[in-house]
This record gives sequence, structure tokens and C-alpha cells, in this order.
Amino acid sequence: MSHQLFKRTLGVTLAAGLMLASTACNRDGDGGGDGAGGGDVTLTLAVSTLNNPFFISLRDGAQEAADEAGVDLEVVDAQNDATTQQNQLTNAATQDADGVIINPVDSEAAAAAITPVQDADIPVVAVDRGVEGVEIASTVSSDNVGGGEQAAEVLAEAIGEQGQVMTLQGVPGTSASRDRGSGFEEGIAAFPDIEVVATQPANFDRTEGLNVATNLLQSNPDVGGIFAENDEMAMGAIEALGNRAGEVPVVGFDGTDDALQAVQDGTMHATIAQQPAELGRVGVEQALAVIDGEEVEPDTSIEVVTVTEDNVGDFLQ
Repeated sequence: MSHQLFKRTLGVTLAAGLMLASTACNRDGDGGGDGAGGGDVTLTLAVSTLNNPFFISLRDGAQEAADEAGVDLEVVDAQNDATTQQNQLTNAATQDADGVIINPVDSEAAAAAITPVQDADIPVVAVDRGVEGVEIASTVSSDNVGGGEQAAEVLAEAIGEQGQVMTLQGVPGTSASRDRGSGFEEGIAAFPDIEVVATQPANFDRTEGLNVATNLLQSNPDVGGIFAENDEMAMGAIEALGNRAGEVPVVGFDGTDDALQAVQDGTMHATIAQQPAELGRVGVEQALAVIDGEEVEPDTSIEVVTVTEDNVGDFLQ
């Protein structure tokens, strides 16, 4: 399936759940009318970090949707610091934002971070990662559990369904890391001859992925496969493998440009491709629908796809 066809198919799949939200997004942007499409509407997008190309794509998708709707989008970057994100959301509340879209640094800490926003009756939509412990208007995320299972299956196939593997985890406390990890654990458990010999956080960071993978490979020289909960860590793991890159299968998660190129080059076995731009776009659509008093789905799941050398050409630009 081509990348463009995949996106069109996904749009049809989401149509039922997003019909009301799409109405909000397609409003006249000249400032007239009664809906959220007027130029006097301001949304705040609080991103965990813009040092990751995945979240740059998420921001760009959100910006495109905001531009189409004729609303202002203020983007703030927490640089992976939960305290910074809390301060940014406090500012959003005092500046009377009409809606907040949060990509949490920490899913648990985000509950306290959005308190001033909710106290100001500002609707909150989460994207990519959920907010735990409080009720928000909507959560838009990839099927991380299913993606983790897909990663287990493609890695197991690559190593002949036997041997030792290790896992690089994301930021502890994030729903994305937890869900991808649990999906992988469930999926790999179906292969009794595969042993997970090491699991350690590398915080979704390429440099940390390199360092953690280097240490784990030294302690576990017989590892025959690696699952990284995002592509940045996977790229670090590939660097740690050195001349064994391509010989030891590495499976990442996100479908970033670097990862897709690595799959084509043969240094990464597979990546579980998300659609970060679609996450950002749908997040804006959901927020505008809530602002207009419309009902939205509490959870919207965006499909992920396993990308290997067989179909990577459909995803590369």
C-alpha cells in the first residue's frame, strides 16, 4: 500500500469518530460566524520536546490544521522537563487560551500540570501520550500496545523465533513507553524460545540509546535482536552495534525519516510507523470541536504499520 493511499484509508477509518471535529476544523477563517474557526481563537500546543523529529512532525500537522481552521496556535517546548511544562500550562491559563493540546513530558505529572488550565474551564486534549489520574476532553494516540505486539512479531521472525533480545525503554512514566513495552512483552511471550535478557530506559534519546545499548551489549554479548521503543534510541543502538549493524536485527518505533532510510539501507530491520502529523492534526480538530460544545470521542486511536525492506519504498519521501 502506498503511503498516500494509507493516509487516505486512515482518513476514512477515522471519519465516523471525527465527523463533528472535522466540522469545527473546516470553518470560515475570516473571523465571522459563531464557531471556533474565527481568528480570535487561540490554542496552546505544549510539546514534550522539539529535539525529536517525531514531535516536529506532530507540531507541523497541528499547525496545518490550525491554519486551515483560521485559528492561532501557540507552540511551547518543554525540552523534556515536566516542571517547565507545568509552568508553560500555567501561563496558558493566565493568558486565556481557548484550548490546550498537551503532549506530556510525563503522563502522571501532567495531571498536576493541567490543573490551572482545567480550573480556568479550558478544555484539554492529549496527543501521543495520555494524562493519567484526571479526566480530559479527549486523548489522541497511536495504537501503542498493538504496535508493541507488531514489533515483537517482526523481531521474532527476524531471529528465527529463538535467541536473546534486549529492550531500550522510553521515558519512564509516559504512557507511550508503558504501552509499547507491555505490547512487546505480550507479543514476545508467544515465542517460548526467545529470552528478554536486558531492559533499560534510554529516555527516547539517541545519545542515551547509544550509551545504554553499548553497556548492555557488553554485558550480554549473545544478544541477537534489539527492540527500541522509539526510532531515536534504535538509531543509537545501531551505532552501538558498529560493524554488527544489519547482522543484529533492530526494530524501532515511529517511522521517522532517519529510521526509514536505515531500513532501506539494511541497518535497521523494521520500524513501527506512526503518523505524527495526523496526531497533531486530529488533536487540533478535537480541541476545536470541544470549544464549540460538540461531543468528541474520549479516545481516538491512529493506526500504526510495520515497515520493513519490503514496503519501505512506500513511506520514503
